[in-house]
Amino acid sequence: MKNPIENLNKVFDSRIRLGIMSALMVNPSVNFNELKEIIQVTDGNLASHLKTLEENAYVKVQKGFIGRKTNTLYSVTKSGEKAFKSHLDALEQMIKNIG
Repeated sequence: MKNPIENLNKVFDSRIRLGIMSALMVNPSVNFNELKEIIQVTDGNLASHLKTLEENAYVKVQKGFIGRKTNTLYSVTKSGEKAFKSHLDALEQMIKNIG
């Protein structure tokens, strides 16, 4: 049987990316400031992790305006949802194998 650790996705190794994906999995979309508040990170740190997720096609970005202020919304893609669920399944299998 294949070791479940081999099914872990390196993109989700970061606690910040894990937090971003967790927030997006339970919300249809979340704006940048809400994500920053949820995860408790700096603008730059959040932006770099979001970029990695976007480059891997795990999140999509929708830029717009609310009045005169920019508003950037993030949501999980179908491939992002599938990849994240596989990652969580692998973590669950690892935990079950320990016990």
